[in-house]
Amino acid sequence: MNLDYLWGGFAIALTWQNLLIGLIGCFLGTLIGALPAIGPINGIALLLPIAYTMGLPPESTMILLAAVYCGAEYGGRISSILLNVPGDAGAVMTALDGYPLAKQGRAGEALAISGISSFVGGVIGAIGLALFAPILSSLAIGFGPAEYFVLMIFALATLGAMVGSQPVKTLIGCVLGLMLATVGLDATSGAYRFSFNEPELGDGIEFVVLVIGLFSISEALIILENQSAGVTMIRKLGRMMARLDDLRKCVVPTLRGSAIGFVIGVLPGTGASVASAISYTTEKRISDRDGTFGKGDVRGLAAPEAANNATACGAFVPMLTLGVPGSGTTAVMLGALMLYNIQPGPLLMSQHPEMVGGLVASLFIGNFFLLALNLPLVNLFARVLTIPNWLLVPGILVLSIVGVYSTNASTLSLYLMLAIGLMGWLLRKLGFDMAPIILGFVLGDVMEINMRNALAISGGDISIFFKSWISLVLWGLAIAVAVLPFLLGRRANRRKARLTLDAEAQP
Repeated sequence: MNLDYLWGGFAIALTWQNLLIGLIGCFLGTLIGALPAIGPINGIALLLPIAYTMGLPPESTMILLAAVYCGAEYGGRISSILLNVPGDAGAVMTALDGYPLAKQGRAGEALAISGISSFVGGVIGAIGLALFAPILSSLAIGFGPAEYFVLMIFALATLGAMVGSQPVKTLIGCVLGLMLATVGLDATSGAYRFSFNEPELGDGIEFVVLVIGLFSISEALIILENQSAGVTMIRKLGRMMARLDDLRKCVVPTLRGSAIGFVIGVLPGTGASVASAISYTTEKRISDRDGTFGKGDVRGLAAPEAANNATACGAFVPMLTLGVPGSGTTAVMLGALMLYNIQPGPLLMSQHPEMVGGLVASLFIGNFFLLALNLPLVNLFARVLTIPNWLLVPGILVLSIVGVYSTNASTLSLYLMLAIGLMGWLLRKLGFDMAPIILGFVLGDVMEINMRNALAISGGDISIFFKSWISLVLWGLAIAVAVLPFLLGRRANRRKARLTLDAEAQP
């Protein structure tokens, strides 16, 4: 296996500028992750325009965003353990055993165990990324325009089946993102589409405007609406060192959670919340012989923490090799590459090996940074939880406005950002997730371009989308992931109804 790209990547990641960028990203990411409900997507959305307008090269920007992503996965455990309020969706399972440990006076030990498990999961995920990305990239070289179009269909079908408990709303979000991607000048005909005679919309909706509006502005409105009341913070951390016996108990759950997290992270449309939930339930089924899970079992803390950090690395595999985001956060990062006119896909590793290698190498280095930061500085990160909303919300709004205006100095972009933010807030009130909208928007251009290229090659014959074995396999997978959850759900409902009838029939 050729790992020359990785050794070259270490040469890039180990320059003092990129080391400093990575360290800053890890620190900021941990702070962002510690704030409940902010999460990595909002952090990256706020920092992306700043990094872009500073003129950073693409490899440095990706190192910064990857460090924020991984740092937020580390930081999410802090509020879960100390407040019983998950920092993001991936830290929900952490609270089940982390908070009971904190209430027992072992908050410091819980933070130490979760930090070490996060480190192991992150390193194993980075190893998996380094090994499997070149393999998948070489297999995907045979993809043509038709295969790419069907791959996008598969990615959207996967999202509808796997993201959240409401697949219909997920698919509606994807369609909304696809519709937003059509705004602007048609590259083939030269006609303006849905621009309302506004020349500034000729180039389409700016990615930065959409991301900051959907995530940062709507998040600020949600924070104002949902004032956290009645939440008790554990302030006495105790000893910040894990017991040797607890570490021994956590070895196998951590390794098992890391493997589960990486595999799930590679699947498009899943993410840390799915990985941590599967890891926790698997560990509970295997290890919970005494009924201690949910009452402060260190194994129930280590497994999901390892899983969600391994997932963060696994999500880069489809993004870098296929151009398909593995999660909502990598969708934002894929959009960041497009800002630099870099198209992710099978040719990325051959056309930009320095960028891919630098990103993968920075994940190894960043996990060591995060371990070194999180153990001694956890008291500092915990203080972030005391920031009042009256200070937090204006800070988010100021960073959002400065970030959007600095990219193109357009007042229309500011109005559009606020309008999109209001739309995002209303959609979240209705139970919609924002990540599918971003995924649909990012995949929209790629879908349209490849569909038109395929039809141009075939002279308008749509059978080109069904000719190759790759296309047929992808169609089969798309149909399977779209239909199977529906069939399994109906089967489960029938079984539940039958059990209810049997119970009622018994005297």
